Amino acid sequence: MHFLKKIINNPKLEDLANKHMDVHRHFYRYSRGEFTGPAIKLQQTSTKFALKGSLEYEDLVQELVLKSISVEEVEIEGILITGKDISERLRELNLEWDFKESTGKTKNFKAKFIETLQIEKIINLIDEFREYGYFLLDFKLGKWVKVDTKKRLPRPSKKKPIDDDVSDRVQFCKGYTDHTEENNKMIIDEVLYDFKDEVPEDWSKITLRNNYKIDEIAIPRDIKDSRLLRILAIRKGKLIRTAKIDDEVVEKQYPFKV
Repeated sequence: MHFLKKIINNPKLEDLANKHMDVHRHFYRYSRGEFTGPAIKLQQTSTKFALKGSLEYEDLVQELVLKSISVEEVEIEGILITGKDISERLRELNLEWDFKESTGKTKNFKAKFIETLQIEKIINLIDEFREYGYFLLDFKLGKWVKVDTKKRLPRPSKKKPIDDDVSDRVQFCKGYTDHTEENNKMIIDEVLYDFKDEVPEDWSKITLRNNYKIDEIAIPRDIKDSRLLRILAIRKGKLIRTAKIDDEVVEKQYPFKV
């Protein structure tokens, strides 16, 4: 499940660092204030759907395109970037990827891969890696069905939500798939689950922004390591979702503890 959907369904998650790292890790960098979160653009024509997402929507774009196709397997190429060594877990998953620690200033682990896998396994990997990091995939099936994901993580935006350049950010991951009623329903159910009543059947273009207002940070006691404090701190505030559905703008807000 995408981490924003999990927040909306469960506004008061408990024991985040141990049980909900797939959500919690997305909020390490935030202090108090208003911040630009992930965004996604959808477009439909008579032949295809186009899904364009910023960082933190790449997993959902990849998952939706994979679920829309009927073949059993596909060749994927890309990079897995994580914040910790999961080489043993990769071996358990029968993935012989070259997993190495980075040599840069920011410490992380990376694995480059080219491999043909079953669709079901790729979808399961997307869900698995939501806890650890970023799974940056490319694959292609025919003219319209494909996903392209950039291989370098963008720097966190320093712009306030009012200054956000969504069109630029959503170029991070681009997915395309065939136009069918089933795919239309799946995309709306997974991306705009809380806006379904506002989406007409003949929609053309949709832009969804997610922004955060952090009001309070609960810092754990008896921990002196500044990095660990940042990771274990709990942020409380609001998730603000703004959907532009063709020419209509609708906003919804949700309290969270992350």
